[in-house]
Amino acid sequence: MPVALPILDQPLPYVARLERRPLAAIDLVVIHCTELPDMHTAREFGERIRYEKSQTGNSGHYYIDTDGTIYRYVPDDRVANHTFGYNPRSIGIELSNIGRYPHWGDSRHQQWTTPYTQAQIDALLSLLRQLRNALPHLKYIAGHEDLDTRLEPASDDPGIVLRRRQDPGPLFPWKDVVPGSGLERFVPGK
Repeated sequence: MPVALPILDQPLPYVARLERRPLAAIDLVVIHCTELPDMHTAREFGERIRYEKSQTGNSGHYYIDTDGTIYRYVPDDRVANHTFGYNPRSIGIELSNIGRYPHWGDSRHQQWTTPYTQAQIDALLSLLRQLRNALPHLKYIAGHEDLDTRLEPASDDPGIVLRRRQDPGPLFPWKDVVPGSGLERFVPGK
């Protein structure tokens, strides 16, 4: 019998207000990058109320720090707000990485320079294996950038249009993660 992966449960303050769902509804994992300087800032961001009607915010289900520590902010049977249009069917996993912080929308600062750590990728693969065992219909994996392709004007020059979401970004090792996960890369429209 497989040993349970060590996961630190740290439910968000509003988790009870997030919609419930059956585990059988989940067929997709979406990989994100926090694009924030550290896990403390990511936690603060997740706790912020962004939706007045539901009194909830934006967050993933799981967060993986650079040392490989895994945190659960939202239980699998709750719908987290992490990917526009895909939340009811997916699990969101956030990897701590600075990404383009703090210049997300500046056209002059779109390069990703910090690779993901091996500890993060190893923890991610272990978590994906555990989720495959726990979720009967889990089949697909995608990046946030695969699913949210909306464009917006650059903050430094409104004449330049940028993709809103670029995570997990060009330094994410898809060639290792997809085969190691046992999941199929998701194609929007499926």
